[in-house]
Amino acid sequence: MTFEQSLTTTATLIEQRLDDLLSGARMAAVPQRLVDAMRHAVLGGGKRFRPFLVLETARMLGGDQGAAMTVAAALECVHCYSLVHDDLPAMDNDRLRRGVPTVWAAYDEWTAILAGDALLTLAFELLAEPSAHPDPVVRAALISSLARAAGAAGMVGGQIIDLEADKLGLPGKPTLDHIRRLQAMKTGALIVHAVEAGAIVAGALPEQRRACVRYSEALGLAFQISDDLLDAEGDAAVVGKAVAKDAAVGKATLVGLMGLEPARAKLAQTVGEAVDALAPFGASAETLVAAARFMSGRRS
Repeated sequence: MTFEQSLTTTATLIEQRLDDLLSGARMAAVPQRLVDAMRHAVLGGGKRFRPFLVLETARMLGGDQGAAMTVAAALECVHCYSLVHDDLPAMDNDRLRRGVPTVWAAYDEWTAILAGDALLTLAFELLAEPSAHPDPVVRAALISSLARAAGAAGMVGGQIIDLEADKLGLPGKPTLDHIRRLQAMKTGALIVHAVEAGAIVAGALPEQRRACVRYSEALGLAFQISDDLLDAEGDAAVVGKAVAKDAAVGKATLVGLMGLEPARAKLAQTVGEAVDALAPFGASAETLVAAARFMSGRRS
């Protein structure tokens, strides 16, 4: 099975799990408009790359795939909540996501805000359940890891830095360090959590977790550079969202600061660092190696 086939297979499994979570008894007491908006936000698209990393890291280290699936679904709920809020008029003001109207465009702003809130809290509900791991100490570690990655020192803090640039013009002239910090928090933090969560589920040894973190940090940067390159060069019909927005609004990106060719070179270097970090795991890391190399040729 190729990497893309593996990614597609995992996406199908995650989609089914999310569909199950957003229907039936768990949603019985939830207002129907909120259920519909949550389902619109989560179902029907996306590569499910972050959940894939949870599952594949756990597999590489011999972890239980059932527990990893719950952890992966929780992470995808957080990721989807962040997209719902990012798309709001007060933030990125996007009307298209994954080829369909964003939640606020399909419903309205207040529904989108509440749908995002509900998905965020659902994630922690899932991690607190025994299906995430039979050991409550491990569940607490998973909750702590996700809270750090998604919170003020992670994704939310990164969004603040991004919006400070868009709304307030801060800093006046972005530096490479500024952009790296922004990207490590806004995008990289959840990718690092995805790999680390798979390692936590699997009971990885400290040196194994450190190797996983090195891999995930390089992978997160590679993902963001490839995303910036897609915005600069991609086709909206293929990418599934608006493109060429970064340059139009003067957003600070590595592509904008370095130029296309240096950014491609940095991407290749970063992919190499991710691959090197997985050397201790040998052949069992083959799929995660392929995930890093996939960043070099993303089309969507």
